[in-house]
Amino acid sequence: MVRLPIYMDHHATTPVDPRVVEAMLPYFTEVYGNAASKDHLFGVEANNAVEQARKQIATLINAKPEEIIFTSGATESDNIALFGAAEKYAGKGDHIITCVTEHKAVLDAAKRLEQMGKRVTYLRVDQYGRIDLDELRDAITLQTVLISVMAANNEIGTLAPVTEIGKIAREHSVIFHTDATQAVGHIPIDVQQMQIDCLSMSAHKLYGPKGIGALYVRKSNPRVRLAPVLYGGGHERGLRSGTPNVPGIVGFGEAAAIAKREMDKLAVQYRNWTEQLFSALQERIEGVARNGHPTARLPHNLNIYLPGIESRAFIVDLQDLAISTGSACTTASVEPSHVIAALGFGEQRAHCSLRFGLGRSNDAEQVAYAVEVVKQKVFLLRKFIMS
Repeated sequence: MVRLPIYMDHHATTPVDPRVVEAMLPYFTEVYGNAASKDHLFGVEANNAVEQARKQIATLINAKPEEIIFTSGATESDNIALFGAAEKYAGKGDHIITCVTEHKAVLDAAKRLEQMGKRVTYLRVDQYGRIDLDELRDAITLQTVLISVMAANNEIGTLAPVTEIGKIAREHSVIFHTDATQAVGHIPIDVQQMQIDCLSMSAHKLYGPKGIGALYVRKSNPRVRLAPVLYGGGHERGLRSGTPNVPGIVGFGEAAAIAKREMDKLAVQYRNWTEQLFSALQERIEGVARNGHPTARLPHNLNIYLPGIESRAFIVDLQDLAISTGSACTTASVEPSHVIAALGFGEQRAHCSLRFGLGRSNDAEQVAYAVEVVKQKVFLLRKFIMS
């Protein structure tokens, strides 16, 4: 018996792992000191917990602990990276390169930078959502200070050629920032091998708590310098002032440690499920097509096109199955997905696409149920449209 409702929107957020909750609990009531107040035992204990979490997160991406800057989430991390680099390297140039399918946290920051007099190049993508590396090379000028391309797209799951982008950026002495919010904890990310200079991430995308994120900022080979966006007590290497969120940081660290141990095994399981889901939907529903790259993609992501089915109305009618039309950060907008629209298939496809995000709370029975309920709803809707 399948327990309802079923949650398959793990790209929007993930439930906090019970092991993470257990690790966090003492830091709400027992170890409650301010991690920045290290003149007494209470503060020292809290600070030790923060530094342990910093190590756990750094290990997940092969960074040094001191390169991890805690923030309130990936949106803030993106903003620090873009505005911080634009200000700090203004003496070198005023040009930034990003991509049309980036998260709004990057795109809206880029638009604001344009209003402030900076120049921004928005790279196009192909039908699978990947940039052309030759276009990237051609876009770089002597005034380019930052390249920002996300590691894995939050809507269609397409993986960027991060290692190749890192190599190009390094060859031209340009900072490479990647929003890896959807990738960290789900696929291997190595900031050294990939030559990443700045990386944004968020705990609630990998079974940690909401309200805590981090920005990796390279300290050497080359040393990256950013101007702060928040000012105050000079916390987090002076980049992000504010009292450390100790329970959230501890939860983030534990979530990172669990992901390090388990993500490879889970990735195999998720890829099998998403392939089963796609194959079954293709067999049962006429016209179903995948959005995004067929192989270079997140293992737990499936984004499909359902011809003739308005996705928002369809999702509301599902009730027992939680899936989405795309980014959770733009659901208040009635505009079609900018990501799917950028693939070149036309606006209609953007209005008729659904995103499945599988996760630890799912099982094979739920995948089978999702196929059946989507098939039935599509059949009823198409029958109604035709009548």
